[in-house]
Amino acid sequence: MNKIRVRFAPSPTGVLHIGSVRTALFNWLFARHNDGKFLLRIEDTDKLRSTEENTRSIFEILRWLEIDWDEEPVIQSGNIERHKAVAEELVTKGKAYYCYCSPEELAAKKEEALKAGKSYKYDGKCRGCSEKIAGTNPVIRLKAENEGKTTVNDMVQGEVTIDNSQMDDLVLLRSDETPTYMLSVVVDDHDMGVTHVIRGDDHLTNTFRQIQIYRACNWDVPKFGHIPLIYGPDGTKLSKRHGAASAQDYKMLGYLPEAISNYLLRLGWSHGDDEIITRKQAIDWFDFDNVGRSPSRFDMAKLQNLNAHYMRERDNRSLLDYLRPFLHSELSAEQERCILAGMDSLKERAKTILELVDAAQVYVGAPQTYDDACLKYATPQHMKLLDEVVTIVNSVQSLDEQDLCNRVKELAKDHGIKLVEIAQAIRGALCGHLVSPSVFEIMAILGREKTLERLNAYIRHYQK
Repeated sequence: MNKIRVRFAPSPTGVLHIGSVRTALFNWLFARHNDGKFLLRIEDTDKLRSTEENTRSIFEILRWLEIDWDEEPVIQSGNIERHKAVAEELVTKGKAYYCYCSPEELAAKKEEALKAGKSYKYDGKCRGCSEKIAGTNPVIRLKAENEGKTTVNDMVQGEVTIDNSQMDDLVLLRSDETPTYMLSVVVDDHDMGVTHVIRGDDHLTNTFRQIQIYRACNWDVPKFGHIPLIYGPDGTKLSKRHGAASAQDYKMLGYLPEAISNYLLRLGWSHGDDEIITRKQAIDWFDFDNVGRSPSRFDMAKLQNLNAHYMRERDNRSLLDYLRPFLHSELSAEQERCILAGMDSLKERAKTILELVDAAQVYVGAPQTYDDACLKYATPQHMKLLDEVVTIVNSVQSLDEQDLCNRVKELAKDHGIKLVEIAQAIRGALCGHLVSPSVFEIMAILGREKTLERLNAYIRHYQK
C-alpha cells in the first residue's frame, strides 16, 4: 500500500475560517495516525483577492495550533504552466476540445433554459473542435463522460452515485489561458502524490467533476472524505454574525490553541464519551469511522469550558508569557512577581486569556476608576472600617493571608457586621470592582506599601 499523503489547500483570499482549521486538523491527524505525510498547498491563483498577508496568517495559525507540514509548501500559482500543458495535452488526446462560443451566446442559452424551467448545461456545440484557429482565444473544455454512472465511496458520506448525464463539459482553461480551479486542483493533487482528499462536504459535487478529469488524464483517483460543515447555534453556516468565524478571531479573543484543537476535534468526531483529549490520544485514536455525517453546531459555552480547563492545566509561567501580548504595557519584574504569585487563584476564575488579563490588572496597577457597584461599600461607616483596616496593615510585622483574614474577622465581629461588608470595601479599594480572588491573598501579594496606597486612595476618593 502506498504511504498515505494528504493535503490542506487553503486560499489566501481571506482569513482562515475555523471550519478550514478543522479540515486541516482532520487531515493532519489522519496522516500522523497512519504514519503518512501532511502537505500544504496555498491556492493563490485568484490574484485579485489573494494577499501575502493572508498567506502569512495561514502559516501563523497552523504553527500556533502545532499543525506542522512535512514538505515545502506548494504555491499553486507557480504551477500554472503545468496546468496549461495538461489541458493542451487532453485536447491532443481527444479528451478535451476548444470552445469558441462567446460569453454572450452562452448567457443567451442559459437564459433560454431558465425561462423554460430547465437547468442549464452546455450543449456541446464545439465538441468536435480539436484545432485552434489562429488569432482566436477559445476556452478548453473537458469532453465529459455523459453515459453510465460515477460512484464515490466516500470515507464519511458512504457510497454516493450520480448519473453521468448530469455532468457538463466543464471549462479547464479560460480564454486568457488561466486554468480553472477544477483543473488546477486535480493536477496539483496528482503531482503532489495525494492519496486521500479530505475536505468539506460543500466540495462533494466538485468531486464527481474532478474524477472525470482524473479519468481523462488516465491518473489514479484518490480516496475522498467529505466532512460536514460547521453551523452556528441557529443552524446556519457559521459566520461573523455568530460572533467569530476565523481562527484569528478566536486567537485574539484569548482562546488557547490546545482548547481550539480539542474542541474542533470533537466537533464532528467522537471517541466514546471522552471530551478532554490530548494531542497524543487524538493521534492514536483518530479514524474516519467515528466522523459523523451531520453538520455540527458551534457551542461557544463548550469551547469556553474547554479553554478554562486547559488554562488551569497550563504552567503559570507559560500563562504569564501568553498574556503578555494582550497587555497594554510591558510588565516590570515586580508586576510579574505579583501575577505569578496570584496566578493559581486568577486562572480558576477565568475562561479565556482576555478574562485572565482583566483579572490580573489588580497586580499591574492601582485602579484608576471605581465601578458604580463600589458605592454600596463606600458609606461613611465603610470608610471608618477601612481606617481600622489601615491600622491593622500598619501594625502587623508582615502581611500573611490567614493572619489578615483572622484580624479582619475580629474587626467585623467587634462591629457586629458580616465579614463580607468589610471584605467588599477592601476589594473595591484594591481592584476598583467587586469581583476578585481573596482580598487577603491580594493584600499579601501586593505588600504593605501598595495595599496602604490603594486603601488610602479609596478613602480619600469617597470622603471628598
